[in-house]
Amino acid sequence: MIERMSKEESHALLGSQRLARLGCVAEGEPYVVPINYVFDDGCALSHSLPGRKINAMRESPRVCLQVDEVADQLHWKSVLAFGTFEEVSSPDERARAFNLLLSLFPRLTPVESRIAEDAAAPPPIVYRIRIDRVTGIREG
Repeated sequence: MIERMSKEESHALLGSQRLARLGCVAEGEPYVVPINYVFDDGCALSHSLPGRKINAMRESPRVCLQVDEVADQLHWKSVLAFGTFEEVSSPDERARAFNLLLSLFPRLTPVESRIAEDAAAPPPIVYRIRIDRVTGIREG
C-alpha cells in the first residue's frame, strides 16, 4: 500500500541519499539530469562546470530534485523536493560547501577531472537549492 511520508521522513531520505535527479527548464523544455549532492540545513548543495544545467537554473531558478531508495518493487521510498537555485559566491560559504561535498565524494568527479586536465577550465560553480516544499511517498 502506498503511503504519504511526513516532512521529517522526506527530509531524512534527502539526507541519506547522495544522488538526485535535478529537474529544471532549459530553453523552454523540461531537462532532468543526475547530480551528486549533500543535504545541509534544508538545502541541497552541489557543484558543476558552466553549461546547459547552470544556464537553465540561472534563467529559471525554480527547480526540483527527485530522490529515491528502492529495495524492490514492493519496498521503496521517493521524495520530490521543490526549491530555488542560488549560486554560492561568498568565499567562506563556497569553501564550506566544497569541503562538505568532497568529504562525501573523495574521488575525482567529472568536474574535478576536467579541471585537473585543463588548467584553463573555468572554476566550478558551487550552488544550493533552497528547499521550500517536499512531498514523499513510500510502499512497503
